[in-house]
Amino acid sequence: MLPFLLVSIVSEKGYPYYFKMSRIWAKFILFGMGFYYKIEKNQTLEPNKSYMIVANHTSMTDIMLMLATVKNPFVFVGKVELGKIPLFGFFYKRTCILVDRGCSKSRLTVFNEAQKRLDRGLSVCIFPEGGVPDDESLLLDTFKDGAFRLAIEHQIPIVPITFADNKKRLSYTFFSGGPGLMRVKIHEQIETSGKTGSDRRHIREEVRDVIYNQLVQFEKESKEKKPIFAKSKV
Repeated sequence: MLPFLLVSIVSEKGYPYYFKMSRIWAKFILFGMGFYYKIEKNQTLEPNKSYMIVANHTSMTDIMLMLATVKNPFVFVGKVELGKIPLFGFFYKRTCILVDRGCSKSRLTVFNEAQKRLDRGLSVCIFPEGGVPDDESLLLDTFKDGAFRLAIEHQIPIVPITFADNKKRLSYTFFSGGPGLMRVKIHEQIETSGKTGSDRRHIREEVRDVIYNQLVQFEKESKEKKPIFAKSKV
């Protein structure tokens, strides 16, 4: 796919084609690693409408699963450090919005770049935890403000998405995980129309509660499906 990917990033108009190829790449990687996904939707995203897409972040597979899940073309907002990865970083720097968390000017750049993408009818995707938590026993880390500030600033709806099994399938702990099911839940969008900066904290916690409660539900379902072997008396 490399020649076609290179052609698609020559101009901004080629991004929708790049996005389609990225989705093919993502599905190929997931299925090739023995992962299959099941998506439950509380809503279907409207074509040609911009959204702020947010999800919990637990694994390197989150990027691939997000691409496989969402059909509307979107751009990731991610760490500038990922641009250093060979080959992947080449496309990452040219198609994503990079943020340097140690630089205050970088945040302004993110807002400007996000505006450009939204003006082109694209959506924006952010993992609001800001990274994968070091403590893998943590169900969901606290959310940072960036995604919600952007959504309110641009008056676009927020779509929470919950990934249930990515940590179990491919965590950052070596020699852990394995092939299997990845469950996804696309929740009802949360409107930001008419909201202001003073509503940011409330919306942030509302979105976090939606994802957290769904993670708890997924955990409960997983435990209920585990076989229980009764000890027989001889």
